[in-house]
Amino acid sequence: MSALAAQTDHGKNRRKAICGICPAGCWVEVDYDAAGRLDRLRPDRDHPLGALCTLGEHAREIIYSEHRLKQPLRRKGPKGSLEFEPIGWDEAFELMVARLKAIKAESGPEATAIYTGRGSFELAMCDLFQPQGVAVSSASSVLFPFGSPNTLGVGALCYVSMAMIAPHVTMGGMFINMFSDIENAELIVVWGANPATDSPPRDLERILAAKRRGAEVVVIDPRRTRTSRLAEAEWIAPRPGTDGALALALAQVIIEEALFDPAFVRDWTLGFEDFRQYIQGFRPEQAARITGVPAERIRGLARRLAKARGASPVMYTGLEYSDSGVQAIRATLVLWALAGQLDVPGGRCFRMPNSDFPPNRSRLLANPALEKALGRERFPIYSQYRGESHAIALPESILAGKPYRIRGLIILGASLITSWPQPEVWKKTLNALDFLVSIDRQLTADCAYADLVLPATTGFEIDSYMRYGPIFRLREQVIDPVGESRSDFLILAELARRLGYGECFPRDEEAIIRFALEGSGYSLEDVRAAGGWVKRDTPEMRYRKWQAGLLRADGQPGFDTPSGKLEIASSILAEHGHDPLPVYTEPAEGPLANPALAKDYPLVFNSGARVTTDFRSQHHGIPGLLAKRPEPTVTINTRDAEARGIADGDKVRIRSPRGAVEMRALVTDDMVAGAIDANMGGGTPVGPDAWREANINELTDIARYDPISGFPIYKTLLCEVEPMGSIRTEPNQSDLG
Repeated sequence: MSALAAQTDHGKNRRKAICGICPAGCWVEVDYDAAGRLDRLRPDRDHPLGALCTLGEHAREIIYSEHRLKQPLRRKGPKGSLEFEPIGWDEAFELMVARLKAIKAESGPEATAIYTGRGSFELAMCDLFQPQGVAVSSASSVLFPFGSPNTLGVGALCYVSMAMIAPHVTMGGMFINMFSDIENAELIVVWGANPATDSPPRDLERILAAKRRGAEVVVIDPRRTRTSRLAEAEWIAPRPGTDGALALALAQVIIEEALFDPAFVRDWTLGFEDFRQYIQGFRPEQAARITGVPAERIRGLARRLAKARGASPVMYTGLEYSDSGVQAIRATLVLWALAGQLDVPGGRCFRMPNSDFPPNRSRLLANPALEKALGRERFPIYSQYRGESHAIALPESILAGKPYRIRGLIILGASLITSWPQPEVWKKTLNALDFLVSIDRQLTADCAYADLVLPATTGFEIDSYMRYGPIFRLREQVIDPVGESRSDFLILAELARRLGYGECFPRDEEAIIRFALEGSGYSLEDVRAAGGWVKRDTPEMRYRKWQAGLLRADGQPGFDTPSGKLEIASSILAEHGHDPLPVYTEPAEGPLANPALAKDYPLVFNSGARVTTDFRSQHHGIPGLLAKRPEPTVTINTRDAEARGIADGDKVRIRSPRGAVEMRALVTDDMVAGAIDANMGGGTPVGPDAWREANINELTDIARYDPISGFPIYKTLLCEVEPMGSIRTEPNQSDLG
């Protein structure tokens, strides 16, 4: 379909659409210029899902950027360079198929793999390519019929600890079927998250609306974020990596002061008495020495949590990246349950069954040899929940052949060199591959080692769909594809066809949408006739669903756990040799556990906080966004800066035992003393030198990870910050969100 032919709205050069910059799918209006190119976006004011973030404001620049990949490229220079020559799509597919088949013939199908990143989260990709038998995944099954068990992805370093493992092993729920009832909460606790930098900031809007009606807001974070300032929140600033100890201390107060429901504990929990004994070591005075949060503030917050008429947590991935990320998140979940704030008005709630628009999972493919998936023996719980390999095992496989060697890799919408610890390890890893394909919208750091680079479309250039709870909406193409770029989905579908199993996946965009609607009660014609979106009926909300049998597939009362109870002591963790209780582990590379190292590296290192001007490592070559954030910054407390002779705007060097990077200093009282927070996403081949040369993962360590999830530790390591002389500029204060 021509995008120009789709312009309607009574003949005006504007139409309603879904934003295609990131996976959030905000509802927008698109304005066109005289040539029919996208000119600007506006939020769709006719629907609550209408929104526009900073990235959306710069959509035209992003879509038509000089850095956009416009045609397939084949390597002509040495690996490590970005020397390519253009080729046609047929030649690109012929090369890919020939190399994959040769590797399979010589080394078996398991020697091939695909890695999917945040840039591949278009919903049809997730819905139709995810492995069979898992609740949610962005991994791709495209090589399953080829015989490879090795689908890997960004789930190995984001989301899965917080959204899948921790809640499911504790209470049988997951992030996708739970929600925080902010609208009815008397107390809102934003813990390790900054909704002001979300795309879009919907939770921030909900928090501010609750604040206006009188709700109390507490922010637990090493930084006083923009969310904290806008909500005029109480700021509690623990030492990074000690959130688990803080949660245990809050639970200790609730138990000691008998602020919990004894009937709930007796009838619906497993492991309470062991937990009660364990947390005697986390009385507020003891926790204060660990976390830096005064004992009376701990007691005060615990009492308010237990007594509030609805206390809602707002959390995302901030707690995942410590030595015990899964257990720290579990500690907060147990805390909420003991405080009486689980599945009650204003609390942390389970969604009603059958309240979302149903995805069609009827043709998902099972992993052909999950027992052979890389990393499964090291992280079996992760592999169990995702049906995939763990990407942390790639370097050992490719460089050392353990347990076997991956020789061919497809990277889709991702950049391993900028997202995983120790980029030099990943450069060596990618350099050692026999064949590497990168599919993306712009050159990434990984492309320097790719044999083939394929151009993918943005969400503005395809027909697909989105689901938002009970709503299904068509994603309609609003511009023609830039250059020769193609849909990620159709690139994989064509690869499958040429490998001999094209029937496994829809082959065109209309087929994708029709398949997604099968079994929903709606046809594509129904959705079009309804104006492009439909909403299913939803059941009336009921609370304390464990009492009514609404959480289990068998309809019996209880939680969807092996015991049928809320498992403070997790039977799944115990089965795999982990402590069943939500225990606290002091960061091994931290000031308390390693005081000798802390003499040389006295500051606690943090990275990964989101900003509004990029999307992970993307968009550093966009002029309008660079004007807002021309170079990466490190946030440091005023006292820590003064002790080092660092002024606001100074160029500084951040050192860890593994490496060093240079950034601008943002000196503020809005950072907890003794810690820093440094921008992530640097190290790409586009943008100014300040961003290209500042890959923060030079400071992190691939050998340090959560033992349950395998997630790298990005937030609780040690570092030092040093001034670099008189080079000074004005830092961008929006770094705090």
